[in-house]
Amino acid sequence: MKTVRVRAKVIQDDSGVYSEIPVLISDSNEILKPLMDYALKLKRDGKSHSTISNYIKATQLLIEYMTANTSGFESPKNLFEIFSSRLYTGTINEEGLDPSGLYWLPCSKQVARLHINALSRLTDWMVEEYNLNSINPMVEADSVTQRLNYAAWFRKNQYDFLGHIKDKQINSTSRNARRVQGKRSLGKQKQEAIEFPEHYFESFYIDGLGGTKDLRVAIRDQLILLLLHGGGLRESEALHLWIEDVLIDPFDSDNVKVRIYHPEDGKAPNGWRGRSGKTTRAAYLKEKYALSPRNELIGKKRVGWKARVTDSKDEYIEVHWFPTIFGKVFAKLWQDYIRLLISVDRHHPYAFISFHHSHLGNPYTLNAFHDSYRQGLKRIGLSPSKPDGLSPHSHRHSYGRRLRRAGVQEIVIKKCLHHASIESQAVYTTPTSMEITADLNAATEKLMRSKEDSKQNNNLNWNALMRHGFDDIDPSGLFIGRNPRLGKNNECN
Repeated sequence: MKTVRVRAKVIQDDSGVYSEIPVLISDSNEILKPLMDYALKLKRDGKSHSTISNYIKATQLLIEYMTANTSGFESPKNLFEIFSSRLYTGTINEEGLDPSGLYWLPCSKQVARLHINALSRLTDWMVEEYNLNSINPMVEADSVTQRLNYAAWFRKNQYDFLGHIKDKQINSTSRNARRVQGKRSLGKQKQEAIEFPEHYFESFYIDGLGGTKDLRVAIRDQLILLLLHGGGLRESEALHLWIEDVLIDPFDSDNVKVRIYHPEDGKAPNGWRGRSGKTTRAAYLKEKYALSPRNELIGKKRVGWKARVTDSKDEYIEVHWFPTIFGKVFAKLWQDYIRLLISVDRHHPYAFISFHHSHLGNPYTLNAFHDSYRQGLKRIGLSPSKPDGLSPHSHRHSYGRRLRRAGVQEIVIKKCLHHASIESQAVYTTPTSMEITADLNAATEKLMRSKEDSKQNNNLNWNALMRHGFDDIDPSGLFIGRNPRLGKNNECN
């Protein structure tokens, strides 16, 4: 039995409103309804599109595995344990063969653990939501839903297919754990991308993004770059900008204040109030343009929202320019952009739009920006590379490290990056390898110049030390000793 992932518009009542979510459909055109219901719950709970997608992917893998392996397991519990193992090992043997026909490659520890946890939560929910009967899908399963129901039924009746029974007593619950938990990744510092190399920025800004033939495209992408590099925004946050969100700085007429509002809960501009009295951007979009917030969409039109804190009860984050010259450059460029934007018909409030003839006036998408970004790098002889800091998100790292190098207090950096805790900024302010090397070199020179340390190390002679104590590793005295046979003056031909 094969499954296909598709996007579905789910209508739940007669209101005319639908929810767009990913679902699984079997080769017999059956929708996996329990998974669809759970995806709707996750969407109502405000879970991200990537989270919902992981539940879909994990379920699809489990169903594929159950379909390809219909015998040889002592129990469903044993089946899931081996399924979990195959996430780590893959299904291809040492000879390059896979009789099951899956031909899975090994997942990383992190991805495998995400899949296992997703299946655990899904079946926990199914146990509570459905009154399931005992079925045996390995013999008579003709429905993709029955296979998933069986997993949840076993979880309910045999104590732990994927996890522990929920208990009202915390001291009892704390003694239990998931039977299959997944391997833990080694402890490591999280660093999605290092900072964008500062010595490339001017060239990238002027000749890279600014090198395109269409002036409108150049100015648009340069404005976004300024928001990322000089304001520390994520690229997704920049694409939520409305024209009304750019204001003249009351303390500096040559500068601007930029506010990025929450795509749903942010306050609508110009004191707008809907017919129902609502003042949110979600209501504004629906009433004025019949649109949904971009973070509610799926597919190429979707633009996520990650910020957990806002700077005002009106639900917006404010851009803090650093250095402040970035704000002045943005202000000048913004005036030029608005003049170019006037001639384009728009049926939405978003500031950054597409200038491609087939999508003229539509909201600018992340995919389109990433493509422009790659083309900009190419114009100055560079290729996209996260490890080298040549990616859109690396500009946020540059912003954070620039603040740290300038000696800005951690609590201020937290505010600038709009983090919920000081710990969250560590990935953006951690010293780079080059900085660590430079600091250690400087410290070494300082140590060598220290009079006190010089006195303690007057008799420290590395050449003298190398003459003794290495008999165990160089017994023939080829390299080490009083008269090494293969020294600098005794090269071997």
